Amino acid sequence: MTNLCSTLLMVADISSFGRFNPLAISFFFLFVATSLGITYWAAKLTKSTSHFYTAGGGISGFQNGLALAGDFMSAASFLGIAGLVALNGFDGLIYSIGFLVGWPIVMFLIAEPLRNLGKYTFADVVAYRLQQKPVRIAAAIGTLAVISFYLIAQMVGAGELIKLLFGFDYELAVVIVGCVMMAYVIFGGMIATTWVQIIKAVLLLGGTILLTVLVLAQFHFNPLALFAAAADKYTGVLAPGKQVSDPLDAISLGMSLMFGTAGLPHILMRFYTVPDAKTARISVTYATALIGFFYLMTFILGFGAMVLVGQDGIKQIGTGGNMAAPMLAEFLGGDAFLGFIAAVSFATILAVVAGLTLSGAAALSHDLWVNVVRSGHADESEQLKVARGATMLLGLIAILLGILFKGQNVAYMVGLAFAIAASANFPALLLSMLWRRFTTNGAVASMVVGTVCALVLIYFSPTIQVTILKHATAPFPLKNPGLITIPLAFIVAIVVSLLSKEQQAEEKFAEVENRIHLGS
Repeated sequence: MTNLCSTLLMVADISSFGRFNPLAISFFFLFVATSLGITYWAAKLTKSTSHFYTAGGGISGFQNGLALAGDFMSAASFLGIAGLVALNGFDGLIYSIGFLVGWPIVMFLIAEPLRNLGKYTFADVVAYRLQQKPVRIAAAIGTLAVISFYLIAQMVGAGELIKLLFGFDYELAVVIVGCVMMAYVIFGGMIATTWVQIIKAVLLLGGTILLTVLVLAQFHFNPLALFAAAADKYTGVLAPGKQVSDPLDAISLGMSLMFGTAGLPHILMRFYTVPDAKTARISVTYATALIGFFYLMTFILGFGAMVLVGQDGIKQIGTGGNMAAPMLAEFLGGDAFLGFIAAVSFATILAVVAGLTLSGAAALSHDLWVNVVRSGHADESEQLKVARGATMLLGLIAILLGILFKGQNVAYMVGLAFAIAASANFPALLLSMLWRRFTTNGAVASMVVGTVCALVLIYFSPTIQVTILKHATAPFPLKNPGLITIPLAFIVAIVVSLLSKEQQAEEKFAEVENRIHLGS
């Protein structure tokens, strides 16, 4: 009888989650109104392509560090990792650690050279001493592939969140998010995006700290007691293997998360918003510290949701587990805290979607339109029009993908975006800065092969074939293709470059080295 009563109480609790919640909706509208106010202010300052893409290069190291953290701490980080840990236990730590370990690579190999060599996009760096048109076309293809998969995760998380708050259909919720995001990227550009990311980072860190403290308070501020309670409630959650059982899959995922950070176009673009290379390095230092602290807390939140909310309750709201953190907030702090965490989650998604869309717009307008179609001859007015048109196109693509991939765990989907970034962008970016013999053909071949192979193997993976298409088996056994595609992209780049020499590229390498180290 006691068990029956407790079960009925749990079901009643779950059914009440997602009811009309005026307080939660008030927080939501407060954030949307604030972000639109920032957009209105930023629109007055956004008069050139430099302002639209890079906020005029006037962001300080600490501000950019907060914005980088805001850009990186996405729906995958807050909603996805907490959900993965809540449903799978220890294996969620792979994502927490994996997302973090890429930052030393960014700090020591990428940040300063990128700032010294580029202008708006990472393709500026790859194409610096190579032939412009083929390199920029290949880079734009890789960039758009990464952004598309990253957008899936954000839009799925946003759709579930709006559905939860307002009771709208999931599809309508995704459309609403897409429209709000397009509004402030089109009008506010990077200035608006940066300040929304800074505000969102502060709110997210504050909300996560408060939620972590409330969870630990339930266990006398002893994390070991929390883990012990989880192990008592669900057998095997402290052992690896529930989410990633194949060792090759674990290695593949780890490689993708480690090297993918250094190939994410919306992260790389942020290094152009600061005045110099030293400031770029300082901003990475701040971002790494903030992100590391944040990921430690998401692990506590995941186990807290597992113990306090329960896996069955989490799955009833969504199979991907993405609502574990908001459900935990309601359990610990009622409607007010749910409203705050839901608004912060939405801020998280909106800021990251804006950054992604902006980097995609830069690839379409700056790399393809200005440097390929117009051969570098396009005035400021034309470039801004194309950039805003590209933003609208990417917004529509984001809405479509969000609807198509309904129900997927957002951290897992971002893992796939990292695999494409690590395969398509990172090898070409690194070799263009460090290897004298690197050629245009090598760069194009590496980026195209990395992108295409990653996309093909993702399509033939168990996620698409079994989970989405409901086939019995998948031709490619690994869930993440990084183990195959990252080495392949490097090998193709090296072999193709060695097949023929490119005199101009070799001669200009000395200039590249000089700019990397001296900035001039």
